[in-house]
Amino acid sequence: MLQAGMVRVAGTMSGTSLDGVDAAVIETDGERIAGFGPSAYRPYSDAERSVLRAALGQWEGAAVAAAARVVEEAHAEVLADLIASAGPVDMVGFHGQTLAHDPRRRGTLQAGDGAWLAERLSVPVAWDFRSTDVRLGGQGAPLAPFYHFALAKWARIEAPMTFLNLGGVGNLTWVNPAQGRPELPGALVAFDTGPANAPLDDLMLARRSQARDEGGRLAATGTVDEGVLEGFLAHPWFFRMPPKSLDRGDFAGLSDAVTGLADEDAAATLLACVAAAVMRGMEHCPRPPARMLVTGGGRHNATLMAMLAAAVDCPVTPVEDVGLDGDMLEAQAFGHLAVRVARGLPTSCPGTTGVSAAVGGGTISTPRG
Repeated sequence: MLQAGMVRVAGTMSGTSLDGVDAAVIETDGERIAGFGPSAYRPYSDAERSVLRAALGQWEGAAVAAAARVVEEAHAEVLADLIASAGPVDMVGFHGQTLAHDPRRRGTLQAGDGAWLAERLSVPVAWDFRSTDVRLGGQGAPLAPFYHFALAKWARIEAPMTFLNLGGVGNLTWVNPAQGRPELPGALVAFDTGPANAPLDDLMLARRSQARDEGGRLAATGTVDEGVLEGFLAHPWFFRMPPKSLDRGDFAGLSDAVTGLADEDAAATLLACVAAAVMRGMEHCPRPPARMLVTGGGRHNATLMAMLAAAVDCPVTPVEDVGLDGDMLEAQAFGHLAVRVARGLPTSCPGTTGVSAAVGGGTISTPRG
């Protein structure tokens, strides 16, 4: 049983960019944040990334099982090293690797067995964070907003603001820190904005055998194809009201649309689509935010950050501007959520996933003995 008060927990994240596993220690009681501990990163090898890519969009079978093994071993490795260097933790929050997400029909699938990880590490593990929300009618995503609410309180932000996470997919959280709890009406609005890093990463891999457009340098030399951008914004997604969530492959047509463009023009066009999707997403904010704090790998892309600054009507800065670590924020989020699961606190609500009432998801696996 988890002790009362603040605890030390390690959270992990393996996102849709498929770059590797982030792991971070956080001190929290599931509501407030007392401090941030050490962190670690374990990149996937090219071979491991190929195994994961082969399983994307699949729900079962040999490819999914192979992906699960990669995810489990990588997480066990990075967490064992982190715990050895940082000291014991009270529990672990394990998100796993999303392979398929279709909440309206088939559900959601995160590869990796938390029970296996608990045995391997001899530490209780909270995992399978999304299934309960989906089963009760929610989108199962995004889940970081409850942590975003705690971060706004920690940073002593008073006016409504937004967090924008730019991973493989983009998601936006509007936070009103004046509310007392994240599940209260008017505290949070959250949803996926559209594709983020994934289409450009895929393009760079296919055309140049590179993992990403480092810093957006290639895109900075290109010209946006306005026809592609206009077609992108005509997608039915942008006419749906939140809550809404995406699978990594839901905008596959965007990659097809830039097939005939030169590399630099394709890169510029893909980033313009990301920024335009965020601009459309801002229309769903209940009140104009005072600022936008950007987390995730996309904040390292200077070209994308410049496009965002031009697209929205508030200051756009990396989360580092308020003392946070944008590389580890998602991992920290699942550490925070793990404590909420252990203490029976909600992890999602109507404003974040569209579930009919505040829901506490997740499963806790305890090592035998």
